[in-house]
Amino acid sequence: MSVVEMVAWVTAALFAAVAVFQVALAAGAPLGDMAWSGTHPGTLPGRLRAASAVSALLLLVMGGIVLARAGVIGDGGTAVTVASWAVVVFVALSAAGNLASRSPRERAVFGPVGVLLVAGALTVAILGPA
Repeated sequence: MSVVEMVAWVTAALFAAVAVFQVALAAGAPLGDMAWSGTHPGTLPGRLRAASAVSALLLLVMGGIVLARAGVIGDGGTAVTVASWAVVVFVALSAAGNLASRSPRERAVFGPVGVLLVAGALTVAILGPA
């Protein structure tokens, strides 16, 4: 296994872990202070629970894109390369939002996780096979 593949697997695992958290939020876990800027401590309201469910799906798709860019799954190609750069931009914006969150718990947990996701996605986008 190449270094790029290892980075892709770790990055995809981080995406999956955050997706599990979002599924927990969507299911009503009382962790609202750690998400969506901490504006709803406890269980999230319905619209944010739905948004968490959508977020979980998007996170899993992004993990798949990172794996595809690394050549672990699929054939790659231009669409995968473009999508991998879209993932980099998305996670960079998300990490910035998490680091700027009003919620201390969101900043403490998802700020560093976001930075790791940016590092992993960027590494794979740059070094993935052509």
